[in-house]
Amino acid sequence: MIAVEATTEVTPLGMSRDISPTVAAAYAAAREEALLPLLLTVPSGAVILGSAALAPLHEAMRATKRRPREVILVIAGDFPAEDRRALLTGMDGLRTIGYLVALGGVGTSHVPLDLIADASPYTVVLSPELMERIPRDVRRNALGEAVARMAKGMGIHVLAPQVRDETQLTALRTWGVRLAQGPLLAPLDWRPSHGRVHVPLPVPVAEPEPSMVDLGPRVQEFLIPAITLDMQATAEEVVEALGTEPSITSVILVDEYQRPRGSVERSRFLLSIAGPYGHALHAKKPAHRLADPPRVVPKTTPAIAAMQVAGKDAARVYDDLVVIDEVGRCMGVVHVGDLIRHVADLQPTAR
Repeated sequence: MIAVEATTEVTPLGMSRDISPTVAAAYAAAREEALLPLLLTVPSGAVILGSAALAPLHEAMRATKRRPREVILVIAGDFPAEDRRALLTGMDGLRTIGYLVALGGVGTSHVPLDLIADASPYTVVLSPELMERIPRDVRRNALGEAVARMAKGMGIHVLAPQVRDETQLTALRTWGVRLAQGPLLAPLDWRPSHGRVHVPLPVPVAEPEPSMVDLGPRVQEFLIPAITLDMQATAEEVVEALGTEPSITSVILVDEYQRPRGSVERSRFLLSIAGPYGHALHAKKPAHRLADPPRVVPKTTPAIAAMQVAGKDAARVYDDLVVIDEVGRCMGVVHVGDLIRHVADLQPTAR
């Protein structure tokens, strides 16, 4: 299923090195109180120039209280071979700050395929010109599908802009594309204060789904902040994180895109460290050696359905559930005990 998320979009900046339109778009989003993930186009020339050229963007993020991990920077424009090293260095710098980095115009612009492999962006954005001819143009349709397949093989998301009709949306679903935006999904004049957006997903439903009321509230209502560390964090760093607050029940190990890759449960982990020779064996080594696979649930999962996920492994019934957003990023954790207490409160009192 395509996960559609409304974003704030700006006009591509072409080959310019001027970052002022990007900064203006960031402030405009703040004035409209657009709290949804922000999509901003950045000229490749500014990224090539380095941190000095991008300083106004960082200041705009600080002034508008935007966290970099909530912003996707779409790098668009020319990608000269002689500037590739500077471009890759600039992209790495943006990732280090926390931004999600994308490459734009894929499909019609000159974006070398080996650059996509070297840059390893969070997502590639199909060009609007390519989307305009999908799915009516068989050759362009094959091109879009090939890009989607290539990106999937590299572990890269694909975002489709300017989706205008259901035939395009159906084609995207067929390719496995999960991110899309455009007039079909939200009117051009829509703003966050206008309320919810009806998204027409062409998905036939054979049977009616259970009522969300019967399954309880969604897990995001029970969300608490997660303590996250990089996948390469040592066991000693996890001990330090757990020691900051006794109420911390888990540490989530995430990759560079904030996707959960491991879950360190407090009691089992500390038992391993405290055991004979435990500190000597594990302290300086990667913590993921002692981690379990994260038990992830989308943020829209009802409470009872989340409890079913928790109950699949009897040995880990009370391990925290990791809540993820539409693109798989860690949003926080949920204590299973909180779900149980809430569901118990919903049951009618025995007479």
